[in-house]
Amino acid sequence: MQPTEWRAHILSQPELVLEDADVMRALIAAGDAQRGHNVIDLRGAAMQRLTSELDTLQDTHRHVIAAAYENVAGTAQIHRAILQLLDPPSFPALLTTLEHDMAQTLRVDSLRLVLETSEDEPDPALDKFDNVLCTAPAGFIADYAGREGPVILRPASGGVETIYGDRTRWIKSEALLLLDLGQGRLPGMLALGAADEGQFHSGQGSELLTFFTGVFQRVMRRWLS
Repeated sequence: MQPTEWRAHILSQPELVLEDADVMRALIAAGDAQRGHNVIDLRGAAMQRLTSELDTLQDTHRHVIAAAYENVAGTAQIHRAILQLLDPPSFPALLTTLEHDMAQTLRVDSLRLVLETSEDEPDPALDKFDNVLCTAPAGFIADYAGREGPVILRPASGGVETIYGDRTRWIKSEALLLLDLGQGRLPGMLALGAADEGQFHSGQGSELLTFFTGVFQRVMRRWLS
């Protein structure tokens, strides 16, 4: 295309230039080069500042949109998990749901329900659920968690063998959901283990998991009663 044709095309559709940020920057830079370095251009300086502020605003906008989508996705994930909690017709069926469906819904590599017990010997009927259920002596959960909940997000700490068993070597971060199982009962804990060390960390928001914990402990109280 000849220069005269370019000129006619731009004059007929000036928005092609005005809406292209890279082209506008190139035109401004060309104008600055023609004036030389010893000429103060307040308009050009103002344009550069506005361009920088616009870039910052666009980055912030993208981050806000991404955070909103992530929050919506997280809410839908917790809603699916809660519906799965309400379906099982028995406690063994609940344990099966936790081992399979729930672990997939919450996208974790290991999910274990820890129940404290004062019994010396665990109930043999629960042996077939040892992939998802483990029992521990009174006081274990408080010692393992190290602080009050209801939700603790952190890198995997020492002593995880008691909870995760053979999967211990894969677990790099964990979410601990501390369960109040009602008056006169020892506490429980739902431990979510992840192979990704960044999946759970203390800087994350825990509102959705706190809500899930509240629902889960109410379901547990129903079955334990």
